[in-house]
Amino acid sequence: MTYETLITQNMTVDFSPPDLLSEVTQNLRTIITTPKGSVPMFRDFGVDGGIVDLPVNSALAKIQSDIIMAVKKFEPRISLTHINFEGDNDGKLCVRIKFKLEGLS
Repeated sequence: MTYETLITQNMTVDFSPPDLLSEVTQNLRTIITTPKGSVPMFRDFGVDGGIVDLPVNSALAKIQSDIIMAVKKFEPRISLTHINFEGDNDGKLCVRIKFKLEGLS
């Protein structure tokens, strides 16, 4: 089964997710919204934010690649099937991700 989530910056953290799907979806959001280098003692966690000055097509390709590599490394229970970028009403970039849970789908 394929699941879908929209990743935005303004999401809350649930310290006791009710099920596996909620847990891995929250982990996915945490990985994608954490700038690489911002977590002390765990500098490799997250996604590189150095795309700001790149042309749009190059930036989207780089961030997509970074998301794939980070998810493979930090949340191996997820297999990404599709990544799409959208703008919200405030002009902020949102990431729509489709994924499968490994071993359950």
